[in-house]
Amino acid sequence: MKTYTMHIEGMTCPSCEKHVASILEQIGAKQITVSFHRKEAVCELSPTNIEAAKQAVVAAGYQPTKIAEIETKEEKYDYIIIGSGAAAFASAIEARKYGANVAMIERGTVGGTCVNVGCVPSKTLLRAGEINYLVKNHPFAGLHMSIGAVDLAALIDQKNELVHDLRQAKYVNLIDEYGFTFIQGEAAFVDETTVEVNGGKLSADRFLIATGASPAIPNIPGLADVDYVTSTTLLERKEVPKRLAVIGSGYIGMELGQLFHHLGSEVTLMQRSPRLLKTYDREISEAVTQALINQGIRLLTGVSFERVEQDGNIKKIYIEIDGEKQVVEADELLIATGRTPNTATLRLEAAGVKTGSRGEIVVNDYLQTTNPRIYAAGDVTLGPQFVYVAAYEGAIAAANAIGGQNKKVHLESVPAVTFTSPAIATVGLTEQQAKESGYEVKTSVLPLESVPRAIVNRETTGVFKLVADAKTGKLLGAHVVTEHAGEVIYAATLAVKFRLTINDLRETLAPYLTMAEGLKLAALTFDQDVGKLSCCAG
Repeated sequence: MKTYTMHIEGMTCPSCEKHVASILEQIGAKQITVSFHRKEAVCELSPTNIEAAKQAVVAAGYQPTKIAEIETKEEKYDYIIIGSGAAAFASAIEARKYGANVAMIERGTVGGTCVNVGCVPSKTLLRAGEINYLVKNHPFAGLHMSIGAVDLAALIDQKNELVHDLRQAKYVNLIDEYGFTFIQGEAAFVDETTVEVNGGKLSADRFLIATGASPAIPNIPGLADVDYVTSTTLLERKEVPKRLAVIGSGYIGMELGQLFHHLGSEVTLMQRSPRLLKTYDREISEAVTQALINQGIRLLTGVSFERVEQDGNIKKIYIEIDGEKQVVEADELLIATGRTPNTATLRLEAAGVKTGSRGEIVVNDYLQTTNPRIYAAGDVTLGPQFVYVAAYEGAIAAANAIGGQNKKVHLESVPAVTFTSPAIATVGLTEQQAKESGYEVKTSVLPLESVPRAIVNRETTGVFKLVADAKTGKLLGAHVVTEHAGEVIYAATLAVKFRLTINDLRETLAPYLTMAEGLKLAALTFDQDVGKLSCCAG
């Protein structure tokens, strides 16, 4: 077997990649990597099968124009990073500070989830949806507005331009800036010091696995035969569906469901749990539930999914709630039931790296895997799945692996934001978590109608909740449902991280008519009624 690269014209999408890979596999090819972007396939193949491979590709409707053998050789690096998202780039930049010879390997599009199919594209479209919704549903008398139909194709094109520009500026341009080697291809471990890529072998003293995660698909009868979308593919659609059904009501399901509701879809959110945001405090869950219902989103909880069918273009979801059978029909079906780590093709067993029950890579406090020369960071570990956590972990992994540091990962005060409207932001412990941790707990709950900024905005569906240690007054957690909750939560994050007390919050000046003032008002609420205070009094 030798390794060949085949230039192929006519591939236009990921389905073409799978088609070509299947064709080559049928004639005995191994280690197949196909990219429609680069118009090439790389595989191991017996020289006697080259012509057969060429003919099979032609028969499938593609045009192979050049086939060349790749000479295999082993290259040595100090640090090899598999993946090219936030964890990978932060780690490469940190490793280069120590003078390390670094290689980064990426099988798909450089930049990982956030810039390509996650944070950036979803948040820019969410903003567009908010504007469209507000024009038709603002609360101010005397403002008379009209708006035309949404041109989703134009929004998607604009989103794609933004993604391209940020990917170039924040990822691609940094490769030369920091001087590390970028290799396009799929990596698989040969042993604990070697990976195979494009038929060649690369070795290193230390490795980082930062391959991220992909949408998880639940095992619902009939789903495999239905034309459903995920968080990745939904954001490429060019028309707003009349009816959108969403299986899963976590942060992805809520954000994208509300986005398309704001763009004009009739949206149904469905989940197995009996209440929304089951790991959050009940006050948060209730505030978000009320906001979604007020906006006209249909929310179904406690759902058992029996099967899914497709009738023409219509998707039918057969469900049961409290013993009552129902059928939800939709023009588009979004699956938003969590994320699966991208570990299946890495051959981790060859390197002595163990995974957990969901395929996640198991790491210690220093981000070492079960093989201490191999580290992992970001979503592939199924820790907090935020891009800023991934970047933080990537830098720590490099400091430990290359810099000889002994840094632990500290994730006790990670802020989390769901960019719905109103937004949801939390940091630290919930009331239940604090009690389970052995604290004597006291809490304050401040409804949004007691926050002046919300009153003048005429948007008072929401809540501030603070969780504190009853003995010391130390703030243990803050949980917020309001517009701009993500901007508010940073102050609370500092308070939790640096062990500030309720009195510290009370005694700190808060600017009037800001949402952040809600933190101070919530602190005052522990032992007085802020509704009976004058403006700014405290």
